[in-house]
Amino acid sequence: MVLPKLPALLMALGLTTVQGSQFWSNTGTTAGWDTFTHEHKGTVDQVTNVVYKGSTALKMTQIYDSSYTGRYHSEAVKYNVYKKGDTGFYGFAFRLQEDWQFDPAQEFNLAQFIADFSDLNCGEDYMPGAMVWIEGNQLTTRVKYGEVCPTSSQKIKSFTNLKTVTAGVWHRVEIQANWQNDNTGYFKLWYDGEKVVEAYNLPTTVGDGRAFQFRVGLYANGWHDAGYKGTQGTRQVWYDQIAAGSTFADADPAGWS
Repeated sequence: MVLPKLPALLMALGLTTVQGSQFWSNTGTTAGWDTFTHEHKGTVDQVTNVVYKGSTALKMTQIYDSSYTGRYHSEAVKYNVYKKGDTGFYGFAFRLQEDWQFDPAQEFNLAQFIADFSDLNCGEDYMPGAMVWIEGNQLTTRVKYGEVCPTSSQKIKSFTNLKTVTAGVWHRVEIQANWQNDNTGYFKLWYDGEKVVEAYNLPTTVGDGRAFQFRVGLYANGWHDAGYKGTQGTRQVWYDQIAAGSTFADADPAGWS
């Protein structure tokens, strides 16, 4: 289920006449995913009372526990979404709970591409590549490149303070990536229809060619990495209209049903 390559010229020109191919989509249901992460007290639930489109959405919940030292993933997982050399579009709609506490600023991941490298025996296991998250109320994303092993060879390019995210309303994210480990790659991200990242001539993935998963969901990485901050120990994020394909329209949550 890896995205096919698209002709480089057509992609560079952004021609709207290219016929799309949505290779996978989900309308906010628990069906159709390969697995879920429910670490500690985390949950992934299908709901009908808060939706972006249609009749269902996914609600991801994580709860802080001062006696717990592990990570806080609550995610839906799709296997084999891209490999090095692929080009594709990926999108989702998300909504933070209405009373989301943005201050003090802390990181909460919203989506990530990740693969298992534990077989390389260099101290790496599940390694995220590109990620989308909020830090405080600021939308942030990144790409990871270099080599997986040794881990000191991994490099990160971050794009910070892209837009201010608001709580209690639905937002749309679309990503277009040409996944390369040299300077021929590119990476773009749209937020609520506005292009906020457009980076060319850069590596966008690691040298290892294995397939990456696509995960959407709440990963309260700030709690694990930087310690609990603030007074809101229960966090909830809703997701809907998740998709991947060969054109923007394939991945745009507003553009398909």
